[in-house]
Amino acid sequence: MDATAYASFYAFTALIIFLGLMVYLKVPGKLMGALDDRSQKIRGELDEAARLRQEAQALLTEYQGKTRNAEAEAAAIIAEAKAEAERFTAETRKALEEMIARRTRAAEAKIAQAEAQAVAEVRAKAADVAIAAAGSILAQKMRGPAADDLIMGAIADVRAKLN
Repeated sequence: MDATAYASFYAFTALIIFLGLMVYLKVPGKLMGALDDRSQKIRGELDEAARLRQEAQALLTEYQGKTRNAEAEAAAIIAEAKAEAERFTAETRKALEEMIARRTRAAEAKIAQAEAQAVAEVRAKAADVAIAAAGSILAQKMRGPAADDLIMGAIADVRAKLN
C-alpha cells in the first residue's frame, strides 16, 4: 500500500469515528430539536405578524371611518357657513334698501318742505309788494280820512286773501 492509500484509509476511519461520535452524542437529534425550535419561533413570529396586521387593518378601517365622518362634518359646516353668509347678505341688502328708502323719503320731505316754504315766502313777499303798491296807488288817488279808512280795509282784505 502506498502513502495515499494509507491516508485515504485513515481519513475514512476518522470520518466513520466522527459520524459514530455524532450519533453517540445525539447531535442529529439536537440539530433537529434546534431546527424545530427555530421553526416554532418563526411560526410564532408569523402568527404575531398576522395578528398585528389584523390590528393595523382594523385601525386603518376605523381611521378611514373617522376621516369620512370628519369630511362629512366639514362639508356640513361649510354648507351652514355659506347659508349663514347668504342669509346675512340678504338681511344686509334688505336693511340697506330700507335705509336708502327712508333717506329718500326724508330728502323728498325736506325738498317738499323747502318748496312749500319758498312758495310761502314768495306769496308773502308778493303780498307785501302788492300791499305796498296798492297803498301807494290809493294814497295818490284818495285823500282824506275816508281814504285812510278805505286803504286800511283794503289792505286787511288783501292780506287775508293772500295768506
